[in-house]
Amino acid sequence: MRIGIVGAGQLGRMMALSGIPLGIEFAMYDTHAGVPGAAVAEIFTGAFDDRRKLARFARAVDVLTFDWENVPVASARAIAAIRPVWPPPRALEVAQDRVAEKRLFRRLGIPVAPFAAVDSAAGLARAIGSLGMPGILKTRRLGYDGKGQVRIRRVRDAAAAYQQLAGQPLVYERFVDFAREVSLIGVRDRHGAVRHYPLAENEHVAGILAVTRAPYSDVRLQRLAERNHRRLMHVLGYVGVLCVEFFVAHGRLVANEMAPRVHNSGHWTIEGAVTSQFENHVRAVAGLPLGDTRALGHAAMVNVIGTRPRARDFLAMPGLHWHDYGKAERPGRKLGHVTLVAASRGQRDRAARRLRRRLIVQR
Repeated sequence: MRIGIVGAGQLGRMMALSGIPLGIEFAMYDTHAGVPGAAVAEIFTGAFDDRRKLARFARAVDVLTFDWENVPVASARAIAAIRPVWPPPRALEVAQDRVAEKRLFRRLGIPVAPFAAVDSAAGLARAIGSLGMPGILKTRRLGYDGKGQVRIRRVRDAAAAYQQLAGQPLVYERFVDFAREVSLIGVRDRHGAVRHYPLAENEHVAGILAVTRAPYSDVRLQRLAERNHRRLMHVLGYVGVLCVEFFVAHGRLVANEMAPRVHNSGHWTIEGAVTSQFENHVRAVAGLPLGDTRALGHAAMVNVIGTRPRARDFLAMPGLHWHDYGKAERPGRKLGHVTLVAASRGQRDRAARRLRRRLIVQR
């Protein structure tokens, strides 16, 4: 079995690292060869819309998947005509458009923040008048780690917000007064069997995920999140790992967005669960049985952002694991992460606070 991964960043690399012990080989496709995945797989290079090069790549593998959800849908459909592609291109199509995503959530009975598509300054004014403030104006496509969005607190903020993002399709969302953000990661195999990981709680700095703690233990919210997750995977004919981010607001779950791939908030599963999200994604794509998703203790993941401290300064911490992506330093860039697994929630949280102070300031 040889799996082809479109995108060769750190997510692709961690997929390969999890699948190599299973006897699976990997190849990856990206725009250039200087990528994290080059350490573990053959790299094919070309533009993501170069059908000829993508077809050559697809014929060199048995099945394909993604480490990045913004691959052009037309490209995904083209390679799906050559080899099986998981998750299906339809999942990429929905996740690439925030309005399409929210409409699907709403159709499936999954609560979302009130929203409206915006294509002009007048349209933004109408959306604000209808939905109220505060709110967030976002690009419908692309945008991640806090990019492509502007907060609108007062009417006089609207013109500048629109000017900042004008020239592309937008969406206005009323702000959700939430207590915390949580994410649910689950995996579905080719036969429809589903496994879920425990909910994880996420903390952001300047729009970038900084810390994830798991499990976030709330039986009722876990049940609700899993129900919503199953609906999404069923309607999309999904195979592989899917992450859905939720706001917890007044005891309710409000869906924020989904990622049709392995996700940063699931990195804790490498050491903190029986089977990591990466291995389970590989298993699902390869047609293998899914692994156990139980947590092995109380885990935390802290991103290394911007600059890279010395690993040796951290490795003496009990339970700590260091993951370096091999990327060049740059402000706001995720260069790696650390995870730790503790016997109690208190021990985990104290260690996570210390790590956050030492790693997130490195920007």
